[in-house]
Amino acid sequence: MRNKLCGVFAIGCAIALFGICASAQTQEVKEKPRMYTYVAFWTLPRTQWAEFAKQAASEEKMMEKAVADGNVVGYGDDQNLIHSVDGPTQDTWFSSMSEAGIFNFLDTVYKTGIPTSPVDVAATRHWDNLVVSRYYNWHSGSWKGVYTHVAVYQLKPTAPNDAIDTLSKNLFVPVMEKLLADGTIHEYEVDSEVIHTSDPNTFWVAYIAANAEALDKVNDAVRDAVKASPLSGPAFGSMVDFTPHRDFLARTDATYK
Repeated sequence: MRNKLCGVFAIGCAIALFGICASAQTQEVKEKPRMYTYVAFWTLPRTQWAEFAKQAASEEKMMEKAVADGNVVGYGDDQNLIHSVDGPTQDTWFSSMSEAGIFNFLDTVYKTGIPTSPVDVAATRHWDNLVVSRYYNWHSGSWKGVYTHVAVYQLKPTAPNDAIDTLSKNLFVPVMEKLLADGTIHEYEVDSEVIHTSDPNTFWVAYIAANAEALDKVNDAVRDAVKASPLSGPAFGSMVDFTPHRDFLARTDATYK
């Protein structure tokens, strides 16, 4: 009975959230074709960080060809700025509009022998994620030394089945689109796993900030959005369990078609 009541409350808050936020939107938010992103995480000794950067730079021509061929729409690499005991130090990633595009390009990477290079072999930990997004946007271009922020959330068991859609359409996308339009961020996406290697209720909200000052601008925009819609906070809390929430902040080199 308690779970049923919690579920009803979550749905009620979602409806309230939709009603409050929808009136502030100038354009209806719709989900987009699926975009897939493959991320390879590495935990490397500090002595290998410079070598990792060199290897990432050496892969750029291969990445550019994949973009030109249409298999890949974006790619980049990250250096973690806030280290945790068991977290990654670096990662590389690329995005495609199909799973076939992801795995065809991954096959190309494996054939180069890069995954068995000295710097990759030196990793003390390594894992991969394959995620999908239906809410995203970006500026075309290449950027060096920008900032990527990723917020990791987990839905409550009582959250409605369309919780990520509701939150994306009425909270995440409206804020991110404004920030994208004024150049504060270069890209954003709301992701969930395709191949589940963590809790299936987990989702990610990621954006690439244009510079360090942009991180503050994003925080201010989020606070302003919550103030403008007082019920958005309780609605978000009704669907999301904050106990496992984590953040990731990195320096990023990225390219989007």
